[in-house]
Amino acid sequence: MVTVPSNCPTVPLSNGRNIPILGLGTSHDGGYSHEAVLCALQECGIRHIDTAKRYGCEEALGKAVVDSGVPREELWITTKLWPGDYGYQSTRKACQDSCARLGVDYLDLYLMHWPDCMVPGVSSREVRAETWRALEELYDEGLCRAIGVSNFLIHHLDELKDRSGIVPHVNQVEFHPFQQPLELVEYCRKENIVFEGYCPLAKGQALTHPSVMEIAQKHGRSASQICIRWSIQNGVVTIPKSTKPERVRENCQVFGFSLDDSDMAALSLLHDGRHVSWDPTHLE
Repeated sequence: MVTVPSNCPTVPLSNGRNIPILGLGTSHDGGYSHEAVLCALQECGIRHIDTAKRYGCEEALGKAVVDSGVPREELWITTKLWPGDYGYQSTRKACQDSCARLGVDYLDLYLMHWPDCMVPGVSSREVRAETWRALEELYDEGLCRAIGVSNFLIHHLDELKDRSGIVPHVNQVEFHPFQQPLELVEYCRKENIVFEGYCPLAKGQALTHPSVMEIAQKHGRSASQICIRWSIQNGVVTIPKSTKPERVRENCQVFGFSLDDSDMAALSLLHDGRHVSWDPTHLE
């Protein structure tokens, strides 16, 4: 049995709620495993699960939560609104549909998945603003305990700030040793937006880098544990994903050691700007 990480820190949101700094991510194209979710919840003590409508696994995840026996009030469940559902009425319906598939009465965090509305001939700026107004209402009604965005850059966030009443509680963005958007991280901290990072292992690309491997050997840890620990020590909410229970167990064991300043500095030098997921750089 894996030791339950009862010492898993949480990060306060601007509305006073607290999100666990470590969670389990899911994805589409085979990125979901019932056994991995049960392992995370039952063995590892993980209480933060991240998914999205786009991944097609909300219903399966809801079943895993029930099967785990973990009370709903102990869990932090995040899902995301796909651009095909952007717009006022469709956003409200999509949120209710996600809750139904997950088997929950509310979401802990609901994110706009992508800054582009993906509708030719329609202004993404106008659609984002309309969609965000719907999220604000869902938040006011208690259907979403927190609301935020994913893959948004500084100009997207500035635009929302200027046209909305609630600043996003969270911005979920690709973050790993090769992709360190420090200007965006600092902007989010200045605006009291929690920065959450996905793909902390760079889809496995970071695990064979000599610097990562050297630090792993130094600490007697795995390369994945080094990457996740580095992300957490940067204050980033981190959601590694795996479909293999043994990897989930490994990825959760990151609170029994710390990286020293030289380790952190060495990993900070690995930034080369590469994306292993979507790149929103050129989206208006």
